[in-house]
Amino acid sequence: MDNFMTHLVPITILLFLLITFLQSGIDKITDWKGNLSWLTDHFSATFLGTIVPLLLATILIIEIVTAIFCVMGIYHLIVDNQKGFAIGAMFSACITLLMLLFGQRVAKDYQGALTITCYFIVAVFGLYIISI
Repeated sequence: MDNFMTHLVPITILLFLLITFLQSGIDKITDWKGNLSWLTDHFSATFLGTIVPLLLATILIIEIVTAIFCVMGIYHLIVDNQKGFAIGAMFSACITLLMLLFGQRVAKDYQGALTITCYFIVAVFGLYIISI
């Protein structure tokens, strides 16, 4: 219980990121065709338009890996006070969000980019908190 209280803020941020990326990954798996259709249209006028299936699969894998890192990070913070997986989860979340931000900016979806920026702020704050 002592480790839980010591790492309350990073654990809360890891839970936020876990919910975010796990739900997003599950949505991509359960509605692959719908996501692919929407994203193909979204990126049709960009240089990314021809590789949308590859990009979608890449993001799916990275989101699931990030969610797994979040679970492992929470576990290791609580059980043995180790920060390695938590740092990996926060960094992975930042990289994933930067990839998503890049896509939204290329598609000129500035409102979507703004939404991703909000998530990115949380992830960077978590990375800062866990790294100090």
